[in-house]
Amino acid sequence: MSEPMLEIKGLKKYFKTPRGLLHAVDDVNFAIDAGKTLGIVGESGCGKSTLGRVIVQLLEATDGQILFEGKDVTHLNRKELKQYRRNMQMIFQDPFSSLNPRMTVSEAIREPLINHRDFLAGRKMDDYVAEIMDTVGLAPRLVNSYPHELDGGRRQRIGIARALALNPKFIVCDEPVSALDVSIQAQILNLMMDLRDEKGLTYIFITHDLSVVKHIADDIAVMYLGVLVEKCASKKIFVNPLHPYTQALLSAIPSINIDHPAKRIPLKGEITSPINPKPGCRFAPRCMYAKEKCFSVNPVLREVEPGHFVACHKVK
Repeated sequence: MSEPMLEIKGLKKYFKTPRGLLHAVDDVNFAIDAGKTLGIVGESGCGKSTLGRVIVQLLEATDGQILFEGKDVTHLNRKELKQYRRNMQMIFQDPFSSLNPRMTVSEAIREPLINHRDFLAGRKMDDYVAEIMDTVGLAPRLVNSYPHELDGGRRQRIGIARALALNPKFIVCDEPVSALDVSIQAQILNLMMDLRDEKGLTYIFITHDLSVVKHIADDIAVMYLGVLVEKCASKKIFVNPLHPYTQALLSAIPSINIDHPAKRIPLKGEITSPINPKPGCRFAPRCMYAKEKCFSVNPVLREVEPGHFVACHKVK
């Protein structure tokens, strides 16, 4: 059995605040095989974007390990980090704020190529930029356009082009379609799926929209306040969600079936503070099934069915 492309072991990211340590990512574990897509879903503020930024080394991990192709890349020097960044890129949520407004489309795509001067190895940069633009569906006439002259879909295509410029193996996609219109979302999702199949890319796809991740992810991991509460195959999680939080998320997906409207699972109670959290399940104050044990003992993410992992005292 081949080793996974990316393996996360006990990864933690804490931030210092006047009130104590904010546990943004707390003891997260998972692995992704080459050519696969892992969707990470959860409410805003659950730590999914922070997790993505720690993996690509935009934020330094507080503890834990990041293994890329079997090599520990958690703490790299400047030279090693530059090489690592060539293999792992990121697509950001807001296509406008992630681009330099003073750079044209061509200049934005050239920037990572200039930083890695040895990458082209004799190929003409203009030809390569034109090739990348064609790959992501940007018309040649836009080569000298600025971000403010383009719509959201084209801006996001620039972000994808920048991520692809160095021919990476792994891309972290941080809500890449959430700021786009629904019709444009479909175009960008189809583009990303085609690129994954053509180039053998591996994705982490971060989103709060389960209906979006359903179409692109092979596996889905659900986060709540910095911890993973459930992880399994994409198809299985929509058929047999086991964690109460996952069940509530799925019930919130809008339905067009007026004859059999979905039964909503309202979440009541106060959200646990992520600053110096007390022992116990972080979802317990909002969970209708919570028992005394849930407020004192941390549930462990364990395999309850083949390939289905859940962190819940209720699930046997």
